[in-house]
Amino acid sequence: MLSTIRRLSISSISSFQSPLSLRKLIIMDSSSSSSSLVDKSSQRLFALAQQLRLYKPPPPTPFGDDDEAEADFEEQKLEERVGKVVSQLGFQESVTPDAVVQKERFKPKRAAVLICLFEGVDGELRVILTKRSSKLSTHSGEVALPGGKAEEGDASDADTATREAKEEIGLDPSLVNVVTCLEPFLSKHLLRVIPVIGILSNKKEFNPIPNVSEVEAVFDVPLEMFLKDENRKSEEREWMGEKYLIHLFDYEMDDKKYLIWGLTAGILIRAASVVYQRPPAFLEQNPKFKLPKVVYKNTTMS
Repeated sequence: MLSTIRRLSISSISSFQSPLSLRKLIIMDSSSSSSSLVDKSSQRLFALAQQLRLYKPPPPTPFGDDDEAEADFEEQKLEERVGKVVSQLGFQESVTPDAVVQKERFKPKRAAVLICLFEGVDGELRVILTKRSSKLSTHSGEVALPGGKAEEGDASDADTATREAKEEIGLDPSLVNVVTCLEPFLSKHLLRVIPVIGILSNKKEFNPIPNVSEVEAVFDVPLEMFLKDENRKSEEREWMGEKYLIHLFDYEMDDKKYLIWGLTAGILIRAASVVYQRPPAFLEQNPKFKLPKVVYKNTTMS
């Protein structure tokens, strides 16, 4: 029989650096420690889920101080509400030649990726990643988050991300507790990518089944590494007259080496900043340029 009510201790969720209000989350406990309703791991993940559900992406900001910039910003906000313009640009995925085919109004296609978090054996938060098949025609052999383009039957970005994760690595959507979405990112090929954060409470229930036509390997990394300056380097790029950095992280697991960079690295830096509630230990130099009203088909960020 339940006999006491106690508050979730600060130490039990300190690794996630949750807000004080969440550290005071009230939970039910049993009189016997051996038969407690939830273990410390579940408590931490539950507190993290509550923290992330409170997250609201920052609104887009104007790109200048003059009247024209303000007018453009108002137009951009209007278009954003109908899903036609990216509110924040991320980093490029890879380097490919620009191709000019035909001019068209900028209407980026929508995609979503799944940031699937779980707790490692040492209590650290980890995120599931894939290495794309070397046989693919685009971004072959690159590290990526599970995800892909939205399809007509997808009811939400969460549906897109979890559907793609099931198709790519056999992750059952019922195992993932989707808690929030981050602000949109723009890929090198001007694809609007929505990062969806989900929590995998029981990692043992997930048995990766890679789709060999798309995925070469499934692995995981500590999320906090994307806030540290270790095993990281950066390269400066320029687009529309504005300079920005892409970040590259080296990671080794089971004698295999992985390079996590570009859009994937940019999304994970943002996700780690939101989860741990602190900025990275390095300069991000995010792009702050205004989107073009007209682009050429297959235009890329160079």
